[in-house]
Amino acid sequence: MIKKMLPALLLLLTGTVFSQSYSGQNISMVSIISPNTSTITSPVGNQYSGCWGWFQQSKNKEYAISGASNGTYFIDISNPSTPSVSAFVSGKQGCTWRELKTYSHYCYIASDDALPNRFQIVDMQYLPDSVHVVHDTTTLLRRAHTLWIDGNKLYAGAPTFSAGFAPMAVYSLATPTAPVLLRRLDQDFSNSVIDYVHDMYARNDTIYASAGYKGLFILKHDVANDTITLLGSYTSYANGGYNHSSFLTQNGKHLLFCDEVPESLPIHMIDVQNLANIQSLGSFHPLPHTTPHNPYLIGNNFAVVSCYQDGVYIYDISQPGNIKQAGYFDTYPQGGANTGNYGSGAYNGNWGAYPYLPSGLIVASDMQNGILILNPAAAYTTTTLYPVNYTALSKNQASAQFGFFPNPADKIISVSCPGGKTTIEITNAIGQTLITKSYEGIMSGYLNVAELPEGIYFLTNISNGTKNTRQLIVRHE
Repeated sequence: MIKKMLPALLLLLTGTVFSQSYSGQNISMVSIISPNTSTITSPVGNQYSGCWGWFQQSKNKEYAISGASNGTYFIDISNPSTPSVSAFVSGKQGCTWRELKTYSHYCYIASDDALPNRFQIVDMQYLPDSVHVVHDTTTLLRRAHTLWIDGNKLYAGAPTFSAGFAPMAVYSLATPTAPVLLRRLDQDFSNSVIDYVHDMYARNDTIYASAGYKGLFILKHDVANDTITLLGSYTSYANGGYNHSSFLTQNGKHLLFCDEVPESLPIHMIDVQNLANIQSLGSFHPLPHTTPHNPYLIGNNFAVVSCYQDGVYIYDISQPGNIKQAGYFDTYPQGGANTGNYGSGAYNGNWGAYPYLPSGLIVASDMQNGILILNPAAAYTTTTLYPVNYTALSKNQASAQFGFFPNPADKIISVSCPGGKTTIEITNAIGQTLITKSYEGIMSGYLNVAELPEGIYFLTNISNGTKNTRQLIVRHE
């Protein structure tokens, strides 16, 4: 793949000196800000997680909103070369996952970390002077892995309530400061069908639910009858893993999605015009070892994909069967393809990239480096597009048969592996081996993770000379 590298010196843009050397193609960095100075990071050492953007029309101002290990930062980027923190809302300390979305002048914030934890609603109308927290309790939900808002509906992925858990829940935002629970997915589907929704993209009450190792499910929330029904599904596809997140083209014809675990799986594009017969249009890799995370689509023409250690990638998807790379920016120069070394932290780097501000700027959150304000104008206008390896890459037999459940796990996980001599290892984020078991023959058994602290781990299957690693989340209720 052709890459135009920026000078391997300090990168100088808009008069700002950046302390690290960054590389890119058709995307430039305007500024970077890292306001989180807390010594309390997440269990895996992250300072930042989810990000979003908000346009304050009444004052013609743009903001980056950043989830961090200690709370949520509201950053004025109206002058993008000199971003400044306007407000901060404290939240769960040592947070790994903090996700946030906006509706009107409200920001909805949830994290998927252990108690004490709360769901927050923040009124942003008084920015840049201040924000007002209007809800900060466990009444509606205690924790959720992801949030999505479409119209006046709030969707929560994997919410935990004061009593119980649901794979997904739908709320009404008719009164934005007091969401009303409309439906839980477990009211209509058993756990044997869908037991966990990691993330969801919704449009007009149709929900594209990424259900982890069970695949992708397209659901319909029938508001009149208050039920959720199944429209279609896409499971057991080639080069599949943990179905993580997706986004629909504006015309509703095509869906792009990412599988997060194991690392280095490709990005998929599918045709969803006939939900009874969903068709693959192909899969592709940004780079051979890149791990895609979150995709966002702009109209029918562009995809903006965050890719952990390799940063933000922009693709021309105007021809869904012939996708081309238009640009990239590496937010994580410490590792990845630029160093030739992904190390033991495949899931470091870029968490998300919000591309919908009126200015066209992208807000990108790097878990270690902070919030980057990127200018993608050249990527959207370039006539020089680079082909991608748009094929389904082969997956070895060991990977196809290696699996474990549930994830996240509380006390026990069920593990299945192919025959032969097999070793199972569970390691932490710094590579320490915490659990090891060896087996002969086809293995289907259980591992006890009850004593492991909550956090992100890596479960590795070493079988027949092949090593396969997948992310394991431990979450105790």
